[in-house]
Amino acid sequence: MLRKAVVVGLYKVSFSLLPPRGKGLVPPAKWLAWLGTGGTHGETQGEDFGAPSDTATCDKTGGCRQNGKTKAKTKARPKQTFVVSHHREDDFEGGLRRYAKYRDLGISQATKGMVQAHVIRFVPPCRPEEVSKRHYHDVDFQMVYVLKGWIKTEFEGQGAMVMRAGSAWIQPPRIEHVVLDYSDDCEVLEVILPADFATVELDERRGARIPPRGQNRVRAVPTRRG
Repeated sequence: MLRKAVVVGLYKVSFSLLPPRGKGLVPPAKWLAWLGTGGTHGETQGEDFGAPSDTATCDKTGGCRQNGKTKAKTKARPKQTFVVSHHREDDFEGGLRRYAKYRDLGISQATKGMVQAHVIRFVPPCRPEEVSKRHYHDVDFQMVYVLKGWIKTEFEGQGAMVMRAGSAWIQPPRIEHVVLDYSDDCEVLEVILPADFATVELDERRGARIPPRGQNRVRAVPTRRG
């Protein structure tokens, strides 16, 4: 790399005329101008002058300009509230699937829709003609933990698996899956981001996506207290 030295005050400062990665010739006047506007020996010592320094200027709106480009303002996370959900049989209500009851834990309300968490209790007996519908969830994150019993599910690229009490798994966004069977006492805990998400059923015969029957979103039911 071609380098040149200049004397600034009592210090001798060297800088590159050719920056790394072949980005083009850097005019010496550009760096001399920088040195004349507040550059100090401490700032220049050991610094590669082949690339402009990484500086940013922000305005009152939160937008920042860095190296001639404007950065978008980062969206603040919603303020969360403290919430407690104690077990109540009356809290299990109908939701996305007719063969399951849902107990909302109040997480959606506490996080302003950022996270959904509920206990799912499957209604016995398992009827494959109703349960075994291939589908996927349009989510950012989904984790399931088996609280009671067992559930058998087939996952895209993974095959059929039996999850028992104590088993936990993550379903990547939009992974296709189908519930094959479950025990009469099956209950699972499900955590999903975001709280409001779509479930899309798939037509097995044609492989075409069709909208699910009835409501295609999980309802966020406020937790009852008292």
